Amino acid sequence: MKIAVCTNHVPDTATKVMIGEDGKTIEPKDVTYVVNPYDEYAIEEALKTKEQFGDDSSVVAISLGTDANKESIKKALAMGVDSGVLLKDESQRDSLSVAKALAEEIKAQDTKLVFFGKQSVDYDNGAVGQMTAEILGYNCVTVAVDFKLDGDKITAEREIEGGTEIVETSLPCIITAQKGLNEPRYASLKGIMQAKRKTIEEKDAVSADNTTEVLQMKKPAAKAPGKIVGEGPEAVPELIRLLKEEAKVI
Repeated sequence: MKIAVCTNHVPDTATKVMIGEDGKTIEPKDVTYVVNPYDEYAIEEALKTKEQFGDDSSVVAISLGTDANKESIKKALAMGVDSGVLLKDESQRDSLSVAKALAEEIKAQDTKLVFFGKQSVDYDNGAVGQMTAEILGYNCVTVAVDFKLDGDKITAEREIEGGTEIVETSLPCIITAQKGLNEPRYASLKGIMQAKRKTIEEKDAVSADNTTEVLQMKKPAAKAPGKIVGEGPEAVPELIRLLKEEAKVI
């Protein structure tokens, strides 16, 4: 079985992000980039599935972006992924444009099981996996916290508001991984050394027009300073008045 995992290269969540001069993109200077955290769960589940099926299985990591994305592919290779594909593109793409390019590569790889992270933490995007599945005509299970594959049959548990639900479906399928699906492994020294001998194929990404446009990015407004209204029980009436008249929360 050939398994694909789609990865994104995003700013570290601990990095202080600044808005670029154009007001529409992130300023890349002094930003540390990492594998999208949710994609690590996708990588781990792909590797666990490969181990379930033994030597006849392989995992390919696919990433769309610039040469910088190779760093995220290399981490996947060091974790145990067999090969990587970089779909080269310097442009800013929306979700649908990304999905179309990934769908073309998944079709070319002829893989029927694909893992994504549930969302990307840079623009908080959570639609690419579902869009890719729709384009390919694959089944799709989102925000998965448990995954089992028996032949072509898939049983997955996914998060919903207030609980979880059990879903049964079949291959071909795209799974988007949520935290809790597994515990991503660390890349071992052996894995890091082996990754240097693994291939990253570079291809031009299939072009596709954007259907949405970013008009402006701006930081949230600064929080208003706190206010001390008094001490003890005597402060309660004033506090209630402020909550009603100023904050308007009661």
